[in-house]
Amino acid sequence: MIRGMGRNTNTGGVLESMILPALERGKYLATKQVNIGIRLGGKSRHMVDAVAEKDGRKFLISLKWQQTAGTAEQKVPFEMMCLAEAIEDNGSEYERAYLVLGGDGWKLRDYYVSGQILKYMRDVNVVEIVTLERFVALANSCRL
Repeated sequence: MIRGMGRNTNTGGVLESMILPALERGKYLATKQVNIGIRLGGKSRHMVDAVAEKDGRKFLISLKWQQTAGTAEQKVPFEMMCLAEAIEDNGSEYERAYLVLGGDGWKLRDYYVSGQILKYMRDVNVVEIVTLERFVALANSCRL
């Protein structure tokens, strides 16, 4: 079952057409566009693309879409920090977060999904960076 309002963007379209159906097939309850508190730095609210829930476990899902070269790549480390902080600040409400990288315009996708970025990041082990295809496979098979 899917709750919430969608966005009219490429990211929103990918969320609607690929991520949400995969969650539904995996028997997750998905809520779109969830305010999970204040974003790192305390200036704005932190909206995630979706929260998936199953068997009392909740997962944050943030999708970054990069169709052509652009700035989404530079936002990945900051989003990792924000998601890790949100999990920490919300006690045990969320088990982990998935930062899903979609589109074929990434230069650093392999670097990010391989975990090499963790060499330079601290306290973000609750955030997993995955490709769109990997996330769909995890969600479809109930393995978030």
